[in-house]
Amino acid sequence: MAATGAELPIATARLLLRPLEAEDAAEVTRLVNDYSVAGNLARVPFPYRDGLALEWIAATREQIARGSAYHLAITREGALLGCIGLTLDRDAGAELGYWVGRKYWGQGIAREAAAGLLDWAERKLGLTRFHASALTDNVASHAVLRRLGFREAGRQVQPYLSRNRNMPVIRFLREAAPAPAGAKPLLLVVACALVDPDGRVLLAQRPPGKPLAGLWEFPGGKIGAGETPEAALIRELREELGIATQSACLSPLFFASHGYEEFHLLMPLYVCRRWEGRVTAREGQTLAWVAPARLGDYPMPPADAPLVALLRDFL
Repeated sequence: MAATGAELPIATARLLLRPLEAEDAAEVTRLVNDYSVAGNLARVPFPYRDGLALEWIAATREQIARGSAYHLAITREGALLGCIGLTLDRDAGAELGYWVGRKYWGQGIAREAAAGLLDWAERKLGLTRFHASALTDNVASHAVLRRLGFREAGRQVQPYLSRNRNMPVIRFLREAAPAPAGAKPLLLVVACALVDPDGRVLLAQRPPGKPLAGLWEFPGGKIGAGETPEAALIRELREELGIATQSACLSPLFFASHGYEEFHLLMPLYVCRRWEGRVTAREGQTLAWVAPARLGDYPMPPADAPLVALLRDFL
């Protein structure tokens, strides 16, 4: 399955992963033209001459269009921090690679970006097998990969353009464990009851073309790899509704556990009364501010419906 550029960018709690633009070439060149960065990269020459970034950026956009690779800029508040990518292979799954500018090291940028990209690849591309490599002495990258669920899968020698010689590397592998026979996969999602100053609760109607289209639900979505429920909810509210909030404004209330035909859903419900920005339907959904006493008038998915009475009594 190939994902289109229209399904990008990818938002995480702090970052935005987006396709590279020609305007990024100067900053890519500046950040990667640092031996402490380039020396850990197998396919990047050092020094990194002017013009290489423009050629590479053009190639990344062609690869996204073909669905053969997804190399993206790691950005935060508009600033480019590094790059991350997946190169697809029919037999081996996808190879993960990334780099972060030296002044951004130690901030968890690589792990957060990689978690977001891997989760996206699982959801959008249906991938279950990923591999990566790192120099044997690159202990920071080893730690990132292990925290992402990769395991060591052997050692080998690999040519490094940046060092102009072969170097010893550790190979890492991450693959989904097979589910027990007859078991349903567990889907972790998070939802939010946004409450306005008049005490009304926001509901969103699932648009045509989606499963359970026409039913009303609490805003929210899937918890990504490496995300906490709070971080996932902050991201979902930003993507779906264009509003910003923080963990201190989210209070966990109840949770739903429901078995659908193809998966079992576990969904914590939070309440939020404080946010910044104007609530806007950014994904084509219909929105409604509903008085608690009228929540039962809106047909909901089976997982959401049992929460209505609990929420109504709480409010």
